[in-house]
Amino acid sequence: MLKSPGLQGFAVLVACSFVLLPSHLIGAPVAVRHKEGVAHGFLVLRALNGKTLAVGDLIQVTRDDQVTIEFALRFKDGSIHDETTIYSQREFLRLVSDHLVQKGPSFPHPMEVSIDATKGTVVVHYTDDGKEKVQTEKLDLPEDAANGLILNLLRNIEPEIPQTTVSLVAATPKPRVVKLVISSNGQRPFSVGGSPRKATDFVIKVDIGGVAGAVAPLVGKKPPDTHVWVLGGEAPTIVRFEGALYEGGPIWRIEPASLVWH
Repeated sequence: MLKSPGLQGFAVLVACSFVLLPSHLIGAPVAVRHKEGVAHGFLVLRALNGKTLAVGDLIQVTRDDQVTIEFALRFKDGSIHDETTIYSQREFLRLVSDHLVQKGPSFPHPMEVSIDATKGTVVVHYTDDGKEKVQTEKLDLPEDAANGLILNLLRNIEPEIPQTTVSLVAATPKPRVVKLVISSNGQRPFSVGGSPRKATDFVIKVDIGGVAGAVAPLVGKKPPDTHVWVLGGEAPTIVRFEGALYEGGPIWRIEPASLVWH
């Protein structure tokens, strides 16, 4: 079962380096409908042609109303995508901290991003022209900041809601707050052991307004949509993710891994 963050980092979403956001996109924290518990998921990341590129684990623990998610992908070429997210799940989902590391051949721009939502600080470690650099910013983080918890957030959104807007800290490498617009794109059939099921296809868009929005498609810089499929019911679960994990990156697919006994 894929219950997670962000992909986490879901750095989906550092793909927002050039966004100019319209002022009408006002987000709000997502209400808690399903409280998280202890979980351990086994994941596989593939290219869209089916080639396996990485395997990973998602480990989730709770203490009182605080959830800690550790999400790690280990690539065959030695690359690492590793993210640890802490958030509270009282009345609303609220980010406490997020730490994302991406390094190795699969990530052209290695980066480490640390977010302390309680203090409003963001620290980005990156490499520029072979030199290691650090970018530190003090941001007025909104209450709906969703770094590292987007997948858990989707499990709490009603499919009937036309649109949900949340915030994300994008490191480009300069940290900035951008908006993500989430909407339901209907249902998609699949099966488990021959048993037919249907999952809601949630589409996550980066909204680019103003001059930047008009120019981005012309220069090929408009961030691609991200798709996340959620099996609903009393215990919603994520069954598939398709999107980029870094700016300008390929579309990858993440699903629960099949167990093979030896």
